[in-house]
Amino acid sequence: MADHGQCPKCRGQMKAGFLLDKAHYDIVRPTEWLEGKPERSFWSGLKTKGRARFPVRTDRCSSCGYLESYANAG
Repeated sequence: MADHGQCPKCRGQMKAGFLLDKAHYDIVRPTEWLEGKPERSFWSGLKTKGRARFPVRTDRCSSCGYLESYANAG
């Protein structure tokens, strides 16, 4: 995995990764960030249509375990 600078807490090495999201039937996928407040939906749990979505990259410090997340378009 690629290095992503120094940890802001202990100055250890940050490594790129992602948080795993288990969906219905144990389908796995990376976590996403959606704009706005969560709104309940009877059929799908939460309303997501028409909202901006970005994949979340989460870096982890190899020394202290600190996590830092980023939601970027690319």
